[in-house]
Amino acid sequence: MSEATTYDRRNFISGLAMTLAATQFDIAEFPPAPTSNVLPLPVERAMPSLGGATGWLNSEPLTARSLNGRVVLIDFWTYTCINWRRTLPYLRSWAERYMDQGLTVIGVHTPEFAFERKDENVRWAAKEMRIKYPIAIDNNYAIWQAFANQAWPALYFIDTKGTIRYRQFGEGDYEHAEAMLQQLLSESGSGPVDHGYSHVVQTGIETAADWANMGSPETYTGYQRTANFASPRGMAHNKPRVYTAPGRLGLNQWALAGNWTVKSQETLLDEPNGRIAYRFRARDLHLVMGPPSKGTFTRFRVSIDGQPPQAAHGVDLDDQGNGTVVEQRMYQLIRQSGPISERHFEIEFLNRGVEAFSFTFG
Repeated sequence: MSEATTYDRRNFISGLAMTLAATQFDIAEFPPAPTSNVLPLPVERAMPSLGGATGWLNSEPLTARSLNGRVVLIDFWTYTCINWRRTLPYLRSWAERYMDQGLTVIGVHTPEFAFERKDENVRWAAKEMRIKYPIAIDNNYAIWQAFANQAWPALYFIDTKGTIRYRQFGEGDYEHAEAMLQQLLSESGSGPVDHGYSHVVQTGIETAADWANMGSPETYTGYQRTANFASPRGMAHNKPRVYTAPGRLGLNQWALAGNWTVKSQETLLDEPNGRIAYRFRARDLHLVMGPPSKGTFTRFRVSIDGQPPQAAHGVDLDDQGNGTVVEQRMYQLIRQSGPISERHFEIEFLNRGVEAFSFTFG
């Protein structure tokens, strides 16, 4: 089992991080609008080694020696994390804007789910998301542990001498983060530094969350970390069962209908026409899922309050709710406009074999 399964994207585990989480991340997993979590650190800790990487994308392996004289921004990410995905437009912008002024952005991809350990999936995600800066693949959690990191996303700001000077956890606070980069670049004395904040346009899945109307937490479908499961008789671990959904769900309850096998990280559909229902309150609803094997696909149909989503459909389906699972990734299924209230969501899979991992919201 991946060590990633012990971490929550929104909550920190250790003392100082848990204190920060109380401001940026609700301990009950309902995050309010982000607040400042940039911390000045003692100028005494050297950047840990990147030598534990199991591979590199967009670059030859980078070392402290090869990075000497450059400001470095380390970004811990995993490609299905919605919180990280909403930071990506800023990372792309900073990497391009400040590259010639002495900045190197390095993405450290540390996987949460087993399929995120596949290099081909990370390579696909990097290309699809237009990530051109260097990526260290951290499948063994060696870099994560060297930094004593606890969350996705997490940023570490490193000066030209290889010393960690600041760190920032979670999404938001982009102006403060950019000011920290400008400060370190100015300290380097290598030349003039652009000031003022980058103009970043967030679109699609990368659009900033509607924090004011967020009323649903990230919810895993695997038995190891799930909550609020409402199908009668509960879950059967690691064996097929025919499930039914209750007539009505309470807010943030979810249920299965059809023949499914619930595993530690994911839930597998054993026969066609299985359904997942969730009662949620948020602007956006996403589901991390994948087809049964490479080169296969699974068709699905989404409804909201029993009707096709129409104008409330996400980027991964049409207005009638029809879509296809073709990669192992996060799919945006609902994006609402106007007043946000509790809604009943259902997704029906027309083919067997789909694996569902987690719901996230925006």
